[in-house]
Amino acid sequence: MSPDSFHHVPVLLEETITALALQPGGSYLDGTVGGGGHSAAILEALKGDCSLYALDRDEEALAAAGQRLAPWPRVTLRHGNFHDAAGIYPNQQFDGILLDLGVSSHQLDQAARGFSYHEEAPLDMRMDRGQGMTAADWLNTASEKTIAQALYDYADERWAARIAKIILEMRAAQPFQTTLDLVRAVDRAIPKAVRRRDEGHPARRAFQAVRIAVNDEIAPLKQALTDLFMMLKPGGRLCVISFHSIEDRAVKQAFLKMKNPCTCPVDAPVCVCGKTPLATLPKGFPKAPDAAELARNPRARSAKLRCAERI
Repeated sequence: MSPDSFHHVPVLLEETITALALQPGGSYLDGTVGGGGHSAAILEALKGDCSLYALDRDEEALAAAGQRLAPWPRVTLRHGNFHDAAGIYPNQQFDGILLDLGVSSHQLDQAARGFSYHEEAPLDMRMDRGQGMTAADWLNTASEKTIAQALYDYADERWAARIAKIILEMRAAQPFQTTLDLVRAVDRAIPKAVRRRDEGHPARRAFQAVRIAVNDEIAPLKQALTDLFMMLKPGGRLCVISFHSIEDRAVKQAFLKMKNPCTCPVDAPVCVCGKTPLATLPKGFPKAPDAAELARNPRARSAKLRCAERI
């Protein structure tokens, strides 16, 4: 796959490059390299005077990034999840680490991946198509309670219980196979008058929730952020771009814990746990896209960039 065919517009690009506080000769990790947009910007900013390491669980993305970054020396790409970065790059210390937690435009626009509710396609949604169950498998086997909880927790879906009930009724008649099967379940569950008032497509929340559940995006996130932070050199920065409130809340809480890891009771006169701050949180964050970026890329509207610097 060529880098041109893997379409993805890097979000908050200038803000991220600034937040990383790039240093000539530094070592950087892009844990979600996607099409290589952020990584290419790092290399261009430093004129190649750095070591760049990158990961992605999507092999198509990794192939496109490999071609895009091929002209630059000192680039190392690996297939894998950023949750496992410490094992993939053992004993490696970085001056900066970047995570872009969003789904790429390529993944959304390529119908066969099953992320889009606009076209009929196999209901897959896996970031890594070599591992785990598909969205169809999950919807056909998860309990009604599990589905409802995912819809509520991962998308704030007010009709979560009703949608989960309809999903079980529909799969009893015929197993879920395509994206439009899920769209039809949402349409049946949410009253028409409510759907008409929805500012976006009524199925977008359900697709988000199922994607998060299938790819296990939230549960390991806090631990992964801690593991990545400990791979930074002193003064190194971890920059994370999130795209919905559940992700952003997890990032915010993890960063605040790094800033103040004390476990003493709030009314304790002095700290006795002995845990000292690991991070400072630079001022001016979180950052969101400005009007010019939103005009160029409406999909960036929910993006937030947070940054933590290792003491």
